[in-house]
Amino acid sequence: MDFQLTAEHRKIQEVCHRLAADFAARAAQHDRDTSLPLENYQALKREGLYGLTIPKELGGWGAGMLGWVLAAEELAQGCPTTALTFNMHTAGLGLVMDTATISPPAKQRLATLAVQEQKLFAAAFSEPGGSSLVGGPTFIPSVRARQENGGYRLRGRKAFTSMVEACDYLLLMVHPEGSTNPLEMMMLIGPYPAPGLQVEDVWDTIGMRGTRSNNVVLDEYFVPEQNFCFTVPNFIEWFLSINHWGVAYGTVYIGIAAAAYRHACDTLKQRVPRGFAQPMSYHPQIRTRVAEMSVDLEAARLLMRQAAWMADNEGLTPATQSALFRAKYFSGEAATRVTRSALTACGAHALFKTSPLEQLFRDSASAPIMPPSSDVCLDAIGIFELGLNMQEIQSPLKVAG
Repeated sequence: MDFQLTAEHRKIQEVCHRLAADFAARAAQHDRDTSLPLENYQALKREGLYGLTIPKELGGWGAGMLGWVLAAEELAQGCPTTALTFNMHTAGLGLVMDTATISPPAKQRLATLAVQEQKLFAAAFSEPGGSSLVGGPTFIPSVRARQENGGYRLRGRKAFTSMVEACDYLLLMVHPEGSTNPLEMMMLIGPYPAPGLQVEDVWDTIGMRGTRSNNVVLDEYFVPEQNFCFTVPNFIEWFLSINHWGVAYGTVYIGIAAAAYRHACDTLKQRVPRGFAQPMSYHPQIRTRVAEMSVDLEAARLLMRQAAWMADNEGLTPATQSALFRAKYFSGEAATRVTRSALTACGAHALFKTSPLEQLFRDSASAPIMPPSSDVCLDAIGIFELGLNMQEIQSPLKVAG
């Protein structure tokens, strides 16, 4: 298998590396203030990156999943918040574009908004009470869309809606009101701000504080007919058909681990303990820690890039799906190991808010938790590796009524 990076891939890395150097100067402030990095979104817009995952024939970069994986790793090394929230735009648009039932006019509408008009999208997929660990009914959208002349009226609630206060549009997963099919799902493009939409400020977390992943309450919120994207008869089957975009953000945590590794190495090469003639980097236990971090980081990077390459070039075969879940699992676990080890190696001074490692350690804490969680990934890997029939796997919990 040959997934060498192309000249376009290198360009994406270079642009995002340059942006990340600037983003790093404000990352700590956004973490302290729980504030969105609005100036970073403007920088991404100026570089034309809002169209990164839009197909070339529609005016975008056509970067695919591998292109976004490379971009996210670079961006996260400067500002994890920016990388994770921008993932909701790039991956959200990617999964909509890859949906088989989306019509050409709907694709063009999205492309026009993202590329020509440079609009920022937030993904409103999650809902209160859901759990990726059990899936099934908890995944199915409960927000109801009532069709009326000229569009749809929405009622319900969304959760974990990252960067909603900075977006121009929401990608909304909803259930058509009156449908007798409980698995039917509709995707709509909802304007923000707009009457009938209220943001509940609930985001006070251990890490990723600047993402402001707040709740959204919809009460007679209107979406015009032209903003209809597609309908699918079975939400679960649709979700499985585009789940490569659902794990792409794992590379954000690889970027966090890379930043922690680099900072630790720089610190340890410079710090000379009083009474000694060599820096801490010469200590055998430090060398061992650095070696372990290096192995984790490089393995996570290669697993994620291979999975992204397979998704772009081979489609969602069972082998690709297994590779995707393997990459998400390992990247999440590796990120927490690397940041914890970097913190330990650099000692008590790394615990202070003035140290970048303190924030990177906290930001990495959500890596094994964010869907698909480490437990879900392992379960999925087992299913694909054993070739099990999904229809014959029983629910892990008793289904209500």
